[in-house]
Amino acid sequence: MSSSSLKKPTTLLGSIRTSALTIENAKTVVFWYLVQYYAIKFLRHVRATGISVTLHDSYLAIVKTPPAHHPGLMLRGSFEEQGDCEELTRIEKRRRSQTERDLAQTDPVPKLTRRFHPSLQRVFNLVLLVPSARRKLAPQHPSVTPTLALPAQGLTREQVSLALTTLSELPNTKWEDGRVSGAVYHGGEEMNEIWRDAFGKFVVSNPLHADVFPGVRKMDSEVVSMCLSLFNSPLPTSAIDQNGGAGTTTSGGTESILMACKAYRDRAAAERGISEPEMIIPISAHAAFDKAAKYFKIKIHHIPVDPQTRKVNLKAVKRAINPNTIMLVGSAPNFPDGIIDDITGLGKLAVRYNLGLHVDCCLGSFLVPFLERAGFPYEPFDFRVPGVSSISCDTHKYGFAPKGSSVIMYREKRLRKYQYSVITTWPGGVYASPSMAGSRPGALIAGAWASMVHMGISGYTDSCIAIVGAAKAIESGIRTSFPELYILGEPLVSVIAFGSEDEGDCPVYEVGDRMGKLGWHLNALQTPPALHLACTRLTVPVVGDFLRDLRIAVDETKAKDTKGDGSMVMLYGLGSSSAVGPGLVEELATRYMDVLYA
Repeated sequence: MSSSSLKKPTTLLGSIRTSALTIENAKTVVFWYLVQYYAIKFLRHVRATGISVTLHDSYLAIVKTPPAHHPGLMLRGSFEEQGDCEELTRIEKRRRSQTERDLAQTDPVPKLTRRFHPSLQRVFNLVLLVPSARRKLAPQHPSVTPTLALPAQGLTREQVSLALTTLSELPNTKWEDGRVSGAVYHGGEEMNEIWRDAFGKFVVSNPLHADVFPGVRKMDSEVVSMCLSLFNSPLPTSAIDQNGGAGTTTSGGTESILMACKAYRDRAAAERGISEPEMIIPISAHAAFDKAAKYFKIKIHHIPVDPQTRKVNLKAVKRAINPNTIMLVGSAPNFPDGIIDDITGLGKLAVRYNLGLHVDCCLGSFLVPFLERAGFPYEPFDFRVPGVSSISCDTHKYGFAPKGSSVIMYREKRLRKYQYSVITTWPGGVYASPSMAGSRPGALIAGAWASMVHMGISGYTDSCIAIVGAAKAIESGIRTSFPELYILGEPLVSVIAFGSEDEGDCPVYEVGDRMGKLGWHLNALQTPPALHLACTRLTVPVVGDFLRDLRIAVDETKAKDTKGDGSMVMLYGLGSSSAVGPGLVEELATRYMDVLYA
């Protein structure tokens, strides 16, 4: 027998052993790679949020993920008997099969609340709000015939006009009296006439077809350029200059924020190879950043604000920065309490770590740039601050443009290209759009352009003097005449937020409910519980009325023996009552949106 034949079994056995060892080694490598991968992610999260917040988030994640993923089943552990659980399940299934109209007409909840643990009483009280919301938001009007399908025969022009008049005259909140926080940023009847003229001239225009509507293309570009100039960005010297500022118009502040987040995400992927992007925002930043995080799969770190100044904690921001960070965020001002973050401090961090810094100036829009001109205190916030790389600004707020108008701006044109959407392989041809939408209403762009050129620097300065002056009068009145309340931070612009010095004696949500009964529509805030009023031009003549009614509401709240039966109290009280509270509020908010389409 040859020596080669004797070696074959040995060689084959050795090969098998070597292969087995290789597979085992590969499994070991993969295992330790995954351990390292998730350990790094966990440590980064702990570094960004702290141990206590990480444990709290983990607890909420466990509690909020029941087997059936249903709010009704999350409550099983709170019932006294299993039979009660089964009954709730049957009730919940029956509820889901009913329409909102059925729910508005039936009221089984009070009969059931007596059978459940007292801790659930607030839950069922909250459920009772849904029928009331149905009656309030989508009431039945006997004089109005519902149009649920196309009419067999089209209406005449006169009939359409009559129907529109009827709908416009339905009972509604009288925003004209200045008792609504924000919502309607009214530029006056003359501005309305300017809008109508602009709408009429560009009613069918669409900037998607720039060659067909050159006037709209020109106005679209000029709205962006006027905003860039206002926020102190150098304009590009030519169409191919990549160093000057650039931007696009959008449908509103949310889309402007979405576009900025997309641009930073795509740039990080293209230039730095980041596949798991993260962004760092103050907890007070607009909810649109959370929406962007969900849409674009960006991990988001919410950084606490200083309890006194209400500005984002820069040390916590720095701790949260890691190799996957693509952008930082600051507000000028934020929506909840109207405070401008330390944009200069954020800018230094952005420069040091080579990150994008987005300043959300949607609410500040055409007020913050005019504070200095109007003689009010101000803080650096725009492109003059090193590190600021993008700014969002709503022209449809204090710019008095028609609703559906905002602008996203970038310090450099080379960043803007990452927000574009370009499809070159579509059978319908090359498709490119600058923002989320394809077709856009040119009439709104014309309205924005007309509003801005009509107001000018002088008009916006006068507007700033009046609106910010009203806000400061309210702030001063609360600080000097309401020892029961305190102002959140040092607001510089149009939003005044206030909380209660003693929630046991004067619950601020109860004050909000009572102000509602007096005809005021204020915004409720969380962490801490508070209310805010966003002043507009309509607020200016009713500052005295607000302070008078606030005194009445505070006094009545303090004198009341029982607390906590108003809708604002129940909604926001439930959200902070337990780990499952936010999930229940989410369900209620979802049904609220369903009611809007009832």
